[in-house]
Amino acid sequence: MSGFATFGNELYTGKRSYDFVGAKKIWFIIAAVGVALSIIIPAAKGGFNLGIEFRGGSEFTVSNVKTTDAAIGEKAVTDVVSGSVPRVANVAGNTMRIQTDKLTDDETLRIKQGLTSAYGVTDNEVTSTFVGPTWGADVTKQALIGLVVFVLLAALLMALYFRTWKMSLSALAGMAVTMFITAGVYALSDFEVTPSAIIGFLTVLSYSLYDTVVVFDKIRENTNGIDASTRRTFGEEVNLAVNQTLVRSINTMMVAILPVGAILFIGAGLLGAGTLRDLSLALFVGILIGTAATIFVAAPMYAWLRQGEPDLVKQARRVEQRRAGAAERAVPASPAKA
Repeated sequence: MSGFATFGNELYTGKRSYDFVGAKKIWFIIAAVGVALSIIIPAAKGGFNLGIEFRGGSEFTVSNVKTTDAAIGEKAVTDVVSGSVPRVANVAGNTMRIQTDKLTDDETLRIKQGLTSAYGVTDNEVTSTFVGPTWGADVTKQALIGLVVFVLLAALLMALYFRTWKMSLSALAGMAVTMFITAGVYALSDFEVTPSAIIGFLTVLSYSLYDTVVVFDKIRENTNGIDASTRRTFGEEVNLAVNQTLVRSINTMMVAILPVGAILFIGAGLLGAGTLRDLSLALFVGILIGTAATIFVAAPMYAWLRQGEPDLVKQARRVEQRRAGAAERAVPASPAKA
């Protein structure tokens, strides 16, 4: 622990430093590739694996089953509706969920009877619900509205808080990377996109914004009065701020990721709590990507957007001149010839 504290202190004082800003082109290329893949993957797979709340259909819940074999539920459905591709999942220890496309009343009754017989449960232990396409379309619309409103409010908040559109744009770029890559991982994993996943999605965008605000606040503190300084250039001050907040970002990420990881890998993976998978995956991936996006995308982009400003160009020249003068004074004079 003392070693990590020393590491953090060295980062804060500048004794140890990682050049995040200097390698910005590499980070931007990696981010661009990640975003491109996140667009290509769902397009190649024909879209996201939407939950029944978005696509509509029928859902059966079978409680107190003696076996969690998904094939039993699939057969009970296909025996009634040939060619159907039901989605069967174990959502709890002894509870199965079977989702299908829209069914008629007769098909619903026959499948319910088939599930009762197949899983060896009573009629009361098999329930069915139906989600119409209109309701699913309304949920989709509300989810998109929520996302748009969040992004607009985030942009307004950043612009008002930092009073510069360049910081706001950089923060939004980091959020966009988080949004696209999290969605890409979701498509790759083939997890269902449910309302819980959307909630988790908006939560990680909030986390990304929070982490960015903390780092940008330190950047603003370090660059206050930069025009009169000849110690570091603007880009170097931004890089110092990222290094100074690096340990804090890592600590915050670890505190957030450990319980989410426990839900995802232990709760959903080992214990079969399927209802937690969608939420925990969005949170797990989003927290990781959100932290990385702040460090490798948002902060370097802000430095890049401002590096061409005339005042900062002049300030960088003064820094170079001071360093050149200091280097000349440090060179010992040659001894005079006899």
